[in-house]
Amino acid sequence: MMHDLNALAVFAVVADEKSFRAAADRIGVTRSAVSQSIRKLEETLGIALVARTTRSVSLTEAGERLYAQIAPSLAEMNDALEATANLRGKPRGQLNLAVSSIAESFLSGPLLARFTNDHPDVKLHVTVTDEEFDIVAEGYDAGVRLGEVIAQDMIAVPVSGNLRQLAVASPAYLAEFGQPAHPRDLANHRCIGWRSGLQVAPYRWEFAENGKEFSVAVADTITTTDMALMVKLAIAGAGITFGMEDSFEAPLRRGELVPVLEAYCPSFQGFYLYYPSRRNMAPKLRALIDHLKR
Repeated sequence: MMHDLNALAVFAVVADEKSFRAAADRIGVTRSAVSQSIRKLEETLGIALVARTTRSVSLTEAGERLYAQIAPSLAEMNDALEATANLRGKPRGQLNLAVSSIAESFLSGPLLARFTNDHPDVKLHVTVTDEEFDIVAEGYDAGVRLGEVIAQDMIAVPVSGNLRQLAVASPAYLAEFGQPAHPRDLANHRCIGWRSGLQVAPYRWEFAENGKEFSVAVADTITTTDMALMVKLAIAGAGITFGMEDSFEAPLRRGELVPVLEAYCPSFQGFYLYYPSRRNMAPKLRALIDHLKR
């Protein structure tokens, strides 16, 4: 049986105040409204809860027992509502993010470190994943993905500039096997590719020529789920690999890797923080967005 929780709340105030008039003033309704609410509750339960006289209001035995049982729960509910309302103010609580493993600029460390230093009451949980799923259904506050794969109904805030994917190899590998002149030449090279699992086809390398995009299914000598391993293998001379330019920044700067096929590697939209709505946004998420914009 479903009971009127509002009526139970009114009953609890009457029990506290021992007065219909005082209860009505506290709730902000008329005395008759309080009386009607109590009467309906008693009719639903089939037992008197309040003993009324012209001078006083007291609880019956049934009323005393009911009040003793519901008072702690109502107090907990009020505490929970107040705690929730307090979240409108200072950023606090756990902020859950689902972030692509190749979002180097976001995951580099300093950006998130500064955020947590500025907002010590926010606990940050970052799930690094390349799986595509509904962040709302899975309990995340926001996600970070490439702009081109974010659903149109999401609100997106840029966390990087335009990016590009790049094919790279070590100088030693290129000295031994030569440089490919066109992406189709990759069929004659040892390649280090990425795949998300054993039952999934390897990622097709994406290029563009004369404004037209195309992809190449390379014959991978090695595939892995880990970008860091791809970089290490390429530096070691295992073959040509392909990924976000940011992932190769340090070894490119040191000369451990060199780019190939650059003419076929155009730039595209970078990474965005995305979330479902601006309405009633939690301060913890608003704080992160403001931090990113700064």
